[in-house]
Amino acid sequence: MTVAAAWSGQDTQLIVATLLAIALIVVLITWAKLHPFLALILGSGALGLVAGMPLDEIVTSFGNGVGKTVASVGVLIALGAMLGKLLADSGGAEQIVDTIINRSGTRMLPWAMALVAALIGLPLFFEIGLVMLIPVVLLVAKRSGQPLMMLGIPALAGLSVLHGLVPPHPGPLAAAGALGANVGLTLALGLLVAIPTVIIAGPLFGKLAARLVPDARAPEHLIPESDPDAEDRPRPSFFATVATVLLPVVLMMGKALADILLAEGDPVRAALDFVGNPLVALLLAVLLGLATLGRAAGFGRDRLSDTLAGSLPPIAGILLIVGAGGGFKETLVDAGVGDVVTRLATGADFNPLLLGWLVAVAIRLATGSATVATVSAAGIVAELAATLDPTHNALLVLAIGAGSLFFSHVNDAGFWLVKEYFGLTVGQTIRSWSVMETVISVVGIAVILPLGALL
Repeated sequence: MTVAAAWSGQDTQLIVATLLAIALIVVLITWAKLHPFLALILGSGALGLVAGMPLDEIVTSFGNGVGKTVASVGVLIALGAMLGKLLADSGGAEQIVDTIINRSGTRMLPWAMALVAALIGLPLFFEIGLVMLIPVVLLVAKRSGQPLMMLGIPALAGLSVLHGLVPPHPGPLAAAGALGANVGLTLALGLLVAIPTVIIAGPLFGKLAARLVPDARAPEHLIPESDPDAEDRPRPSFFATVATVLLPVVLMMGKALADILLAEGDPVRAALDFVGNPLVALLLAVLLGLATLGRAAGFGRDRLSDTLAGSLPPIAGILLIVGAGGGFKETLVDAGVGDVVTRLATGADFNPLLLGWLVAVAIRLATGSATVATVSAAGIVAELAATLDPTHNALLVLAIGAGSLFFSHVNDAGFWLVKEYFGLTVGQTIRSWSVMETVISVVGIAVILPLGALL
């Protein structure tokens, strides 16, 4: 009764504007094949017009959102890309793979693949990590004689879970920025949720996937040939590589713990707050990587410069999508949509974590883009986040991230990437990859909801 009594014609107009804007974005991306960056700009304009915002306010809101998002998230994505490029070019990623695989027995190979993917997935974007890992998966499957899906699914799960739940990946970073969540706390809780999720969706589901797709075979032309000169090339040590990759994780988690355990004004807390700031933590990791990864691989100044410069062009599209998503979020907020969603959720006593997950699921199914689903869902529930404490705000980021991974299908570029690299049919890809993504999403929210009740 309270919700119905408080409802107004303006609220209806705002909800209709939001649904029309999302529908327009979906149609432009899936049917018109327009780049998500342009689709989000046009969707933001349509939202503002239908919501009754003055034209100048629509432009201002969108511009402010883009500016704030790129300022808070764009630099972090760029630093993460630099660290990932150093890891790839120096041979550090190969060192992690070789060390873990060589120390694993045949029975433990699926678990080893999940661990390798999780470690490599921390600094690398999903697509880059996938391209790097596919040859390894195919080669290990051929040599061990194990079913391709039993090894491929754990690797895919490790990459996908990190991509959806753990900063510094673009989706979680963008959602944390939109909701004002603590990145260190989000990272710590994200790793906590990621562990059981990777186990269930990776090695355990991999056994089932091997039965669902028993005839999957590694494409021969993608299996790498042995390189006789590889052993002569210097590579970073396993310890140095892992230490460099984990440095920003440790620093950001240290900041989150200091904020909980130490009093304000404590000099130790101040120091940890500084080095644990996501920008500082990633910058320190990149600077360390220049020595532990680049120099260890024999890179001179020119090669290091080329590696860092080469890391930036591939992320231009991601930065534009995330920035436009921030503009869409700001338009939603300034139009008043967030207030309506907050009143509805509060009046109906609807769990905000479940709401964030459901909104992200709907947009993911419609657009096929995990990043678009994340930034759009974060914008819709942004005002609701202001009513939550820091822990539940971070869990809301993770709930949205889990929802953004739900059932990848034919409108998702990742679907076709997996299909081609593993040599699968569309039906086989749905039975393996699409189901695995759904398992990740459902297990993720199944872990997040009890955490929200306990914390």
